[in-house]
Amino acid sequence: MKAVSVENLYKSYGAVQALNDLSFQVDAGQIYGIIGPDGAGKTTLFRILTTLLLADVGTAQVGGYDVVKDYKEIRRRIGYMPGRFSLYQDLTVEENLQFFASVFNTTIHENYHLIKDIYVQIEPFKNRKAGKLSGGMKQKLALCCALIHKPSVLFLDEPTTGVDPVSRKEFWEMLRKLKEQDITMLVSTPYMDEASLCDKIALIQHGHFLQEAAPLEIIDQFKETLWAVQSNGMHSLIAHLRNHPQVTSCFAFGEVHHVTIKDALQMDEMKQYLTNLGHTNIRIKDIRPVIEDCYMVLAQKQQL
Repeated sequence: MKAVSVENLYKSYGAVQALNDLSFQVDAGQIYGIIGPDGAGKTTLFRILTTLLLADVGTAQVGGYDVVKDYKEIRRRIGYMPGRFSLYQDLTVEENLQFFASVFNTTIHENYHLIKDIYVQIEPFKNRKAGKLSGGMKQKLALCCALIHKPSVLFLDEPTTGVDPVSRKEFWEMLRKLKEQDITMLVSTPYMDEASLCDKIALIQHGHFLQEAAPLEIIDQFKETLWAVQSNGMHSLIAHLRNHPQVTSCFAFGEVHHVTIKDALQMDEMKQYLTNLGHTNIRIKDIRPVIEDCYMVLAQKQQL
């Protein structure tokens, strides 16, 4: 039995198609990442799977239970950490945790082993009101509250958005440890670099999966020739690269531009082309793609 099973899911808000014929399955014990920008459909999907929203068309099961017919059973068996901090801001850390434990007829003591590694980091602030916590501390508290009833499937909707890089790293280390407790996790994120931390990922745009596979499999399936290009004029460089007839895509990527080209084009030809346009200190090299490169090329192809 799959931990999550989705078939032909559609959801629209008026003229906006949030989910478009979405089908996928998640194996038990996986960290399954759904990667895409804001507005791609991630939150809508999570709200349907956590029984907070009804789909227009299609079916979905969590733990073998139907999200419509068996919503009460699903709510007892899942944990959900929404994108926005949704705990009680005027309650203390400890009061929030006690409240969520009592909702599920359990206690902090009974399932303390699940949250121990996380809770010890916020325990010194257990008497502080949740609204006064830092972003990283709020994140840890929300995760503890989502785990306190020992869910079999955990839904984390953009859990690292708005927190500092150190907290992001700590959070993913916590998820890897939780995996050892046989908890299936679905994590949505706009951060492409977090894709490599998942067992399997789906790249989503406009409510549709562009590709679904293990992160390294997606990278290995990237068949384009990819260059990193720099010059003295990075602002004009991107426009000049995109205007070249043998360039198929060009996107800014930190201090360089990532460019996919047709195989017939040589680096010396590109350097000469850019020199003729007034560029100096031109540097071009072959590079291995990352998930963001794969996403950008797939998204561009879908738009054509």
